[in-house]
Amino acid sequence: MRLARAALAQRVTAPDAASAAAGPGSVAPYAKGMGLFRRRRAAPTPDGAPVSGRQAREAAVEHMAEFVRTRVGVEAYLEPVTNVTQATVVLIATTGEWTRRRVPDERAARAIAKDLGIPVYDVQLTGYPQRMRDWNSRQRARRSS
Repeated sequence: MRLARAALAQRVTAPDAASAAAGPGSVAPYAKGMGLFRRRRAAPTPDGAPVSGRQAREAAVEHMAEFVRTRVGVEAYLEPVTNVTQATVVLIATTGEWTRRRVPDERAARAIAKDLGIPVYDVQLTGYPQRMRDWNSRQRARRSS
């Protein structure tokens, strides 16, 4: 057992050629891609600047407005906050096509829907419409064939 521990300790602490060449205090090659303690950074924009929270909200509202402009009979369904996600709103067209976007809270979602001129429903009270499930089924069948 002592021999196994000594061999393991030697393997762990012995510098390999790559880390020895990099110099003292450098990150071991096997740990470079891990990023365990790095903070999440927003995805950069095409020009390389990070996306701010305000820009992300504006992009979400623009996406919803475009969805409403290009589809007929769009309705908004509010989804509750969970342990995993913040509040979201699902926009569903009469064809069943849908899109989901995060919103700060229920009040903001209702304000966005009011600005877009579409009805708002609470998904916990009404559930999702059948047309959304039908559209998902058609898309699955289309992808598998």
